[in-house]
Amino acid sequence: MLDPSETKIWQLVTDQFRLDPHSVHGASHWLTVRRNGLYLARFHDADPEVVRLFAVFHDSCRESEYRDPEHGPRGAQLAIEFRQAGHFQLDDLQMELLVTACNIHNGGEPQSEPTLSVCLDADRLDLGRVGIEPDPSQLSTSTAQGIATRQAWSELG
Repeated sequence: MLDPSETKIWQLVTDQFRLDPHSVHGASHWLTVRRNGLYLARFHDADPEVVRLFAVFHDSCRESEYRDPEHGPRGAQLAIEFRQAGHFQLDDLQMELLVTACNIHNGGEPQSEPTLSVCLDADRLDLGRVGIEPDPSQLSTSTAQGIATRQAWSELG
């Protein structure tokens, strides 16, 4: 469930999304990333506001379901434009984290900074939707690694 302050941003982002609304990279995925991220943030000192915004912006500017290496930077740019338009408020450090997370989420190495770690892991834990099992070695947080490991064992058992 979105917070009331998030509803307007989500609607604006959804309105400009180029792919099918039911895309594997669309709003349903964003909600899962949000849920995953807020769960992980409880254990890893991540900024929940950045995590919430990452969820909606990270795949918001995809032009293809498949190969689209520039979608993260486009999502970061959209976040910058939304902040400039006054749709949300973050301080400069929070904004830097959001932009970085969007820029590196697709293929970026595991991170040590807590908010970046949680953002990337929140997205990677949802790889099952496209038939990819999350690789614990590509996850940043111990919590996400544990979840991915348990998922692998549950499939074997």
